[in-house]
Amino acid sequence: MSPENSPSSPVFLSAGDTALVIQYGEVVDVSINRTVRQLAHAVRQLDIPGIIDIVPTMRSLMIHYDPLSLTKQALIDVVQPLLSNLEELEENNKKWLIPVCYEGEFAPDIDEVSKTTNTTIDEIVRQHTLLELEVFMMGFLPGFPYIGLLPEVFDLPRRIEPRVYIPPRSISVAARQTTIYTINSPGGWHLIGRTPVDFYDANRDEPILVCAGDRIKFKSIPSSEFTEIEKDVKAGNYNLELE
Repeated sequence: MSPENSPSSPVFLSAGDTALVIQYGEVVDVSINRTVRQLAHAVRQLDIPGIIDIVPTMRSLMIHYDPLSLTKQALIDVVQPLLSNLEELEENNKKWLIPVCYEGEFAPDIDEVSKTTNTTIDEIVRQHTLLELEVFMMGFLPGFPYIGLLPEVFDLPRRIEPRVYIPPRSISVAARQTTIYTINSPGGWHLIGRTPVDFYDANRDEPILVCAGDRIKFKSIPSSEFTEIEKDVKAGNYNLELE
C-alpha cells in the first residue's frame, strides 16, 4: 500500500484487560475498512499464541487475547510492524445482484425519507440501486451485513423511535449505509424496501449469504415479481444472480 493512499495512523486502545483495539479514526470509509480486513488477515497469518479471536469491524480491529500467556505490550510489539507492510488481499469476494421491492407495505419509511431529503420516491429508488456497494462488516444479527457507502442523500440519522418489530428481509438505510434485517428484530433504521432473498437461513449448508468484502448491487422489482421470487426461494428453485 503506497503512503499517499494509506489511511491515517491507527491508535491502540484497551478494551478491558483481555482485548486490544486498533482503531483507524472516526470516519467510516471504504479504504479504511479494507485496511482493517488486511490487518486482520496479517495477524491471523502469524498464528500468535495467546490470541483467542480477531474481530474486524468498519474502522477498527479488536484482538481478544489471554493475558496469562500474552501481554498487551507484547501484542502491540507484534502488530505494530504490520501496519506499514499490509498487502492487498485476494479475497475472491462475490458480487451479488439483490432484488428489492420498494413498494407499499415493504417500504413503510420511504415516504418519510422522501420528505426529509426533499427527494422523490423514484429518485430514492434510483439512488439506492445506483452503485455497487461493499459489505463492511457483519454483526448485530446472524448474517446482518453493514453495506456502504450510499450516495449522500442517505446521510440520515436513525429513527427517533426505534421499532419493536421489523420483518426479516427488510432493507433499511441510515448514515449512508444500508442493511438487511435477517430475522425478526427491533431496530431504528429507515425501512425503504424488502428483498425476497434470505440473507440468513439456518437450514442452508451455508446459512449466511454474504461476507465482509462482498460487493452488492440492488435492483428494483415490482411486488408481483417479489411474490414469484419469494415462492421460488421457499421451494428452493431460485438462483440468486451474481454479477
